[in-house]
Amino acid sequence: MRGALALTARAQAMSFWSMSLQSYADTSLSDQQPDLMSAALANIRARIDAAARRAGRDPQTVTLVAVSKTHGPDAVAAARRAGQSVFGENKVQEALTKFLPLRDEADPPTLHLIGGLQTNKAREAVRVADVIESLDRPRLADALALAAEKEKRLPRLLVQVNVGDEPQKSGIPTREADSFIEMCRHRFGDALCGVMGIPPADVDPDPYFLWLAAAAARHGLPVISMGMSGDFEQAIANGATHVRIGTAIFGARPRPSAAEHSSPSVPDGGYL
Repeated sequence: MRGALALTARAQAMSFWSMSLQSYADTSLSDQQPDLMSAALANIRARIDAAARRAGRDPQTVTLVAVSKTHGPDAVAAARRAGQSVFGENKVQEALTKFLPLRDEADPPTLHLIGGLQTNKAREAVRVADVIESLDRPRLADALALAAEKEKRLPRLLVQVNVGDEPQKSGIPTREADSFIEMCRHRFGDALCGVMGIPPADVDPDPYFLWLAAAAARHGLPVISMGMSGDFEQAIANGATHVRIGTAIFGARPRPSAAEHSSPSVPDGGYL
């Protein structure tokens, strides 16, 4: 039943865009579409508030991470003008291009890196990100520790757990999660502040959300990043502190170029 509700919520989110944002299928957001951006963000924020209140929670305890992956700086600027301050990116190079120039502003946006992270990108990730949500293996922990020492900067870190133990997804396997979290807590201290996970598609996400929330509770971690466009209300009911939403805010992702089609991809943190 809840799986069906999640699919219904996904359909509702997409229908909002199909009525008024057909042009998003081919283009990124431009400066000529501020009203659409404001409406999209207001729609998502209202649903977050309602979901939190149904769960007996203060809506202020839920942070919206607007996933701007593949959308250009204009889209980020439009979202910021509409009051959005927390963003998510999957790829380090794209994050550097869009967000590093904003670092010296008086009130810069907060950037979460949510995509699978290669060890050779660790230093650049540490340089640009405020939060890295995809810490999922000891070698990456080593690389981030070394990068933090060199950069004199340590972002907040979340352990990504492969809650469905799916071979195609990033994340530490569930059977190894507790020991890995403990190791990271010992190594990074309070900078290790939470967990992130993505349930398998087309199933009831509740058991996976519950597992992730329980893992956070076992280790005293305050941040639980879970929930996307189709299931964020269920995630909030199960304790999510951060929800990652892209398409329902920015519209369809721009089509990749031929070069992007041919380049190797890194497993990402996922969003809809």
